[in-house]
Amino acid sequence: MAEVGIEVKDLHFSWPNGEKAIQSCSLEVPRGEFWMLLGTNGSGKSTLLRLLAGLLAPKSGEIWVLHPVGFVFQNPDHQLVMPTVGADVAFGLVEEKLPPAAVRARVNEALGAVNLSALQLRPIYALSGGQKQRVAIAGAIARRCEVLLLDEPTALLDPDSQLDLVASVRRLVKSRGITALWVTHRLDELNYCDGAFLLENGSLIDQGEPQRLKELLMQGHNQAS
Repeated sequence: MAEVGIEVKDLHFSWPNGEKAIQSCSLEVPRGEFWMLLGTNGSGKSTLLRLLAGLLAPKSGEIWVLHPVGFVFQNPDHQLVMPTVGADVAFGLVEEKLPPAAVRARVNEALGAVNLSALQLRPIYALSGGQKQRVAIAGAIARRCEVLLLDEPTALLDPDSQLDLVASVRRLVKSRGITALWVTHRLDELNYCDGAFLLENGSLIDQGEPQRLKELLMQGHNQAS
């Protein structure tokens, strides 16, 4: 059996009002693979990702995730806190109490990995949406994250930037052996992943080969229209 980077068994989660968000969900992402989590709005994708990241606590079930974990929000403005690119990437390393030279080395390496080395002194406000997402990803790289969770990171980007970002993340995952789970509802992004899960009303209804799921969803969309 292949090593696992993310494992969930019989997960249940309800909101304080009693509304069920995740029901009997079990899944595995093999270590070092890039998987996607699909589903319509309200299917529970973002909730499941937050459970995996430890931002929410499950009602019952088991979650096992390699650490450290990096989380990339849909809107990067919700997680970029420092005034410049380099300072923001370095901010995530504060807890590790590294010497300044080691911090600089980690920041340089991480920004190089996302092709932003030249923008280390650039103010965050002067970046494009795609560049901001790359800074958020660089923060996870700098912390040497084993698992990368991405919540619709292309939602606010133009079509060209969307596919550029997903291709970049695939290269990073493969070159560094990171386990990644990417939430999306864009079927063209499935061309870049190793496998996919389909969530509906908080339950996993299908999983496996991305092209098969893509064709299945396209057929469903065509029938619906």
